[in-house]
Amino acid sequence: MEKITRPLMSDSVFSGVLDRNLKKLASRLGISLALRGDQLLIDGEAKRVAFAKLYFEKLHELEAKGHRLREEDFLIALDILEEGKAAGLESYAPSEPLNLSRKSVAPKSLNQKAYIQAIKDHDLVFGIGPAGTGKTYLAMAMALSFLQNKAVNRIILTRPAVEAGEKLGFLPGDLTQKINPYLRPLYDALFDLSQYDQATRLIEKGIIEIAPLAFMRGRTLNSAFIILDEAQNTTREQMKMILTRAGFDSKLVITADITQIDLPNPRKSGVLQAIKILARLDEVSFIRFNDRDVVRHPLVQKIIQAYQKAESGPD
Repeated sequence: MEKITRPLMSDSVFSGVLDRNLKKLASRLGISLALRGDQLLIDGEAKRVAFAKLYFEKLHELEAKGHRLREEDFLIALDILEEGKAAGLESYAPSEPLNLSRKSVAPKSLNQKAYIQAIKDHDLVFGIGPAGTGKTYLAMAMALSFLQNKAVNRIILTRPAVEAGEKLGFLPGDLTQKINPYLRPLYDALFDLSQYDQATRLIEKGIIEIAPLAFMRGRTLNSAFIILDEAQNTTREQMKMILTRAGFDSKLVITADITQIDLPNPRKSGVLQAIKILARLDEVSFIRFNDRDVVRHPLVQKIIQAYQKAESGPD
């Protein structure tokens, strides 16, 4: 067992942020961590303990440079170090959170940090990865931030109306009631990030529009932040259509989980074709998420890992 007999960070960070992240960090590092007063006890295999000591030393160096480390910075710094990019930590700076009407949002992983930066720097961004990695949520946060800062005039939220292996049959009600079940995840993200009354007013005024992908045909969307969610379920024709809708001063963010394609012929998914066709364009950014980016219940990460292992092996 190794003991770090002095706080590697300021007292508040050492006893606050570190304490809240202790179990998560211990799991990621593959060791046991315990706080005893001003001591941090590290126990485990020698190689892993050595890596953990290096990690905490790097955190100390970051704070010594004047960076105020938040909860998410602990995991982002670990992402960088685990990828063998210790030198990258020398120039690391915590991200400024997006201050929205209801809450502040900050990236919780290195890929999430890259995703936010890509949206700032590129007009077309693909977020590819498993469920729970923050693809849609962060895109929504960025859209609201752009609207709040008057960088765009409206937000367009869309997704294909494809059933996830279920046959819903006839749905009663008017058109809005029929399509709402397909669009519910977009509403959930919107109302979690903004005040309900404010979001409702913006929807009523048409400043925020939530509609099925089929409704985008024939339109030119200027000064808009467009989010296409669940893009793995677009046909090739639908994908080409939405990619050509963006007008001047617009952003288009496309999210997809290519492990959950619900089309009759998954190989004809529009997003798979778009990845191949657009991969060489410098103006287009592709951010690929993995199980380490999952921000839902810790069990979700293990479920994704279990499925990945099962699907990569023999039947």
